[in-house]
Amino acid sequence: MGNAFLSVPLQPGQSFKFTVLETLDRIKEEFQFLQAQYHSLKLECEKLASEKTEMQRHYIMVSPASLLVELFRMHLFQKNLKSSDRKQTKF
Repeated sequence: MGNAFLSVPLQPGQSFKFTVLETLDRIKEEFQFLQAQYHSLKLECEKLASEKTEMQRHYIMVSPASLLVELFRMHLFQKNLKSSDRKQTKF
């Protein structure tokens, strides 16, 4: 490749010189780091999507059961009201 240099000034009056190969190595390292982060975040998203699906299934199974329990409670409440009304009218 030759002796190609890139100047990267950090502060006024001060600069560091990196060869093209060193710059490419840094870019490669950063790319690999970003790729690893992407992979980790992708796995996390897949895990959350799976948990969401499982929670939705659970809700679909539990919701009708809780509705039945609530209807039964309302039925018992109404039944108790009627029986207490009958007791009060007897006196």
